[in-house]
Amino acid sequence: PRPMPTLHWSGKDEAIVAVRKVPYRPLVSVPALGYGDPAAENLLIQGDNLDALKSLLPVYAGRVKCIFIDPPYNSHTAWEHYDDNFEHSLWLSMMYPRLELLRELLSEDGSIWVTIDDNEGHYLKVLMDEAFGRNKFLGNIVWQKKYARDNNSAIGNAHDNILLYAVDPEKFKKARNRLDLDQKSKSPYKNPNNDPRGLWQSISFTGAGPRPNQMYCITGPDGKEHYPPQGRHWATLEPEYKRLRAEGRFWFGQDGSGVPRVIRYLSEVDGLVPSTWWSHEETGHNDEAKKEIHSLFGRESAFDTPKPERLLTRIVGIATNPGDIVLDSFLGSATTAAVAHKMGRRWIGVEMGDHAKTHCAVRLRKVVDGEQGGISQAVNWQGGGGFRFCQLGEPVFDGYGRIRPGVGFGDLARWIWYRATQQPLASVPTTPLLGVHQGTAYYLLFNGILGDRRPEGGNVLTAPLLAILPPHEGPRVIYGEACQLHDSKLTAIDIRFRQLPYQANA
Repeated sequence: PRPMPTLHWSGKDEAIVAVRKVPYRPLVSVPALGYGDPAAENLLIQGDNLDALKSLLPVYAGRVKCIFIDPPYNSHTAWEHYDDNFEHSLWLSMMYPRLELLRELLSEDGSIWVTIDDNEGHYLKVLMDEAFGRNKFLGNIVWQKKYARDNNSAIGNAHDNILLYAVDPEKFKKARNRLDLDQKSKSPYKNPNNDPRGLWQSISFTGAGPRPNQMYCITGPDGKEHYPPQGRHWATLEPEYKRLRAEGRFWFGQDGSGVPRVIRYLSEVDGLVPSTWWSHEETGHNDEAKKEIHSLFGRESAFDTPKPERLLTRIVGIATNPGDIVLDSFLGSATTAAVAHKMGRRWIGVEMGDHAKTHCAVRLRKVVDGEQGGISQAVNWQGGGGFRFCQLGEPVFDGYGRIRPGVGFGDLARWIWYRATQQPLASVPTTPLLGVHQGTAYYLLFNGILGDRRPEGGNVLTAPLLAILPPHEGPRVIYGEACQLHDSKLTAIDIRFRQLPYQANA
C-alpha cells in the first residue's frame, strides 16, 4: 500500500523526538491550594502541560475516557492570559508531542476532542492523522459559535471545528452515549388511534435497491395489494413483516388505504445518534460563554475565548459516564473541569502560570461550594466533592541521568513500572515487588524499601537479599544499584538485572 501523506515543517524532526527529552517530574500535592474532599480523585495541575502529561503517564496511562482540549488557535492575536500568536511551524511543533502523550493516556474506548478554527484546522487534521492514525478519525464537528451575522468580513466566521478521534472507533461506538430527545425530535410522535402503547410515528418500510426475497405482496386493510416502489424493497423478510403485522405495528393511514408504514413507539427510542452539526441553540455560543465567565470573575479579569458549559456538557455526555476520567491539558478558564465535576465525572486539568491559582482554582472552589451558573440547574448541581492542587516536582533524573537526591521509592517505582510495561501503577507497593505483567515480575531495590534506611541499604542484589524477595514462579526483572550475582547464576534462575540509574529508562 502507498504510504499515508504526512505533514512536513521546519523543526518536525525535533518535535518527533521531543517526548523522549521531556524529563519525568513527579506531581507534588499542595494541600493549602486544594479544596473540598481531599479523597476526591480530581487533579488541578499547575505547570507546563508537556511536562505534566509525561508526569501523568505512570499513573493514568490508558485510563482517561475523554480528552477535550481547546489549544491556542494561532490566530495572530495576543490575549492577556496566553500567547495565541505562534509562528506556524512553532505551533505544529508545540502540538505534536502533546498529541503523542495524550494518545498514551486514552483508554481503549476513549476519545479526544480538539477545538480549532479554520486558520490551523486543516493542518491539525493531518497532524492528528499522523499521531492517532487516519482510520481513528470519527468526524469534524461544526459548532455554531455565533448567532449574529458578521457583516464586516468578506466571509463571516460563524463556527469552530471540533476534531474527534478514538483509540478504537468500534469500541467508542459501543461505549458512547446517545443524545436525549428534545421537543423538536419528539414532535412527530402522536397517537391518533389511542394506542395503549403510547405515542408513535410511522416510518418508511422500504429500503434502497431491489432484493428478490423482500419484494413480496402486502395486502392492506382495504384489500389493496402493495409492492415496493420501483428500485426499492421491503425493509424486512416476510416472516418478520408478518410478526410486526400481527402485533399491530403497521399503519396504512387513517382510512386504511395508504401505503404500508411501520410503527415506532416513542418509548422504544433510546436517544439520537450525535451528528456533526451542533447549533448554538443546543450547545451555546461565545456570548453565552462570556456571560458565564463574567459572572464568575467579573469583566476585567475574564478570559477572551471561553467555551460555554453547554458545549462541554454535550461532549462529556456523549463520551463518558459518571466516574470516568476527563482530561483537559489546556484548561484555560476551567470550563471542562467545572462541567465534568457537576456531571459526576473525575477530572484532570492542567494550566500553567498564576491563573491556575487565580482563575482555575477559584472557579473550581465555587463549583465545590455549589455555584448555580452554567449547567448547574439543568443537572441539579448542589455542590460537593473536591480536588487536589498539584505542581511539578524536580525531575527524577538529573541532566546526567542520575537519580536526584531525595527521590522517593514511589516516584521511581511508578516510572520504572510504566517504562517496562506501558501500564500505570495502580498503587505503590510496600515491598520491592512492583507487580507482574504478562508473566514477568518486576522488582525495585531502592531507598530502603527492605527496611534499611541507609542510602545504599538493600539496593544491591545479593544472594541473601534474593532469598527474602517476594517469590514469583517465572521470569523476573530486578532493578538495583549493583548486583553481586554472576550472570550465569542469574540466567539459570531466569532473572534479568537492570542497573540504576542507567537502565531505568530502558
